[in-house]
Amino acid sequence: MQFYRGIYYIIGSNLSKKQSNSYYQSGFGKLHIYANGRVTMNFIENIKERAKQDVKTIVLPESNDRRSLIAAAKILEEGIADLIMIGKEEKIMDGARWLEVDLSKIKVVDPETSDKFEEYAQKLFELREKKGMTLEKARERLRTDNLMWGVMMVKMNDADGMVAGACHATADVLRPSLQILRTAPGVDLVSGFFILDVPNCDLGENGTFLFADCGLNQDPTSEELASIANTSAKSFTSLVGAKPIIAMLSHSTKGSAKHPLVDKVANATAIAKEKYPQLLLDGELQADAAIIPSVSRAKSPDSEIGGMANVLIFPNLDAGNIGYKLVERLAKAEAYGPMLQGLARPVNDLSRGCNADDIVGVVALTAVQAQLL
Repeated sequence: MQFYRGIYYIIGSNLSKKQSNSYYQSGFGKLHIYANGRVTMNFIENIKERAKQDVKTIVLPESNDRRSLIAAAKILEEGIADLIMIGKEEKIMDGARWLEVDLSKIKVVDPETSDKFEEYAQKLFELREKKGMTLEKARERLRTDNLMWGVMMVKMNDADGMVAGACHATADVLRPSLQILRTAPGVDLVSGFFILDVPNCDLGENGTFLFADCGLNQDPTSEELASIANTSAKSFTSLVGAKPIIAMLSHSTKGSAKHPLVDKVANATAIAKEKYPQLLLDGELQADAAIIPSVSRAKSPDSEIGGMANVLIFPNLDAGNIGYKLVERLAKAEAYGPMLQGLARPVNDLSRGCNADDIVGVVALTAVQAQLL
């Protein structure tokens, strides 16, 4: 077995079912088995292994959600990250006992008793004074808003990242993040993406895709779509470890339909090619022409990506959100996100329909994002 670009390989003849099962049970985690004898660790297991190499501290502000408590126990048991929970320690430990999970290694911070309270309040006041923030308002916000406290922990380097959203709307997670952390240097737009890991699939990057924007920007302009393509390419490279091949999606392929919505994507493609010439990108393309080589040859024989896309940029939030949910449910894909890209420090959102394992995965991803800063 060899390890290359985040993937475990077995070189040689085909594996029997018995051999495949023996590798699965030998501690390599969840594996993708291919008929040619290649075995690959699935995407999130690889991310977990990367997170363990340089353990980061992630804050989980939603300590009143049972899924967060269950996930926290798994994260600590696997050594994926050090964790901070915000709230009353007695209440959190009571919840852990009721759920029969071990949170003995977790750090709990109660804003009301924290020795950092005045330092955080003063910093929040300074950052938001021009927007009408007073010192007393800052104190009140930090007493009552765990999300704001969590973001301030990241801002003040007391945590490397934050994961929230199991019981808060995306806007509630994003608002303090943008207000306090702001965008990374050289980034025009914060956007949201999902990593989709599709089982038994040889499309994309061995079944792994990045979908954007699926959780944040309602109706991006052509310029914004181009920016999303660029940041998505960086996210794909850093998290998946493969070359991004980007498709700008539409209901039209290379002018097969005429409509202002088609023009928007075509213009976005032109802007992206001019502004980010290093990207391997094409559009406008229908989804099948983007990911299936035979369809690409029929519909767009001169396409630069030839039906090999692994990064899919959707024309609006409706398309992106519907698309990722269909793949997740119908193809039984693992969906991780919505991850946020473009912030100065890593803060990531969760779907309110997430389960504990989803939280574990997003924490691992957030830790890897923090390693890359």
